[in-house]
Amino acid sequence: MAGGWSRDGAVNEQIDASIQDELLRLKARRGPVGESLTHCAECDEPIPERRRAAIPGVKLCVDCQQERDGRPVARGGVNRRGSKDSQLK
Repeated sequence: MAGGWSRDGAVNEQIDASIQDELLRLKARRGPVGESLTHCAECDEPIPERRRAAIPGVKLCVDCQQERDGRPVARGGVNRRGSKDSQLK
């Protein structure tokens, strides 16, 4: 059921398109490449053998990777909200 000026199913199509865009973005994200390091590139702590075997090309220890993953990442995207205010910015 659509409301206002939208056709039936338009909201679900927008949600599906947003999910597909995010999945494609995650798939395109580069992973580690090359040979794994034996010691972390940031703190110089040893990287466990099991981590190096699980993630080929790993450069960071678990603690440094978690810290890096926790940093906010600014990224643009397609505005699918459709509100007039969001389109005026």
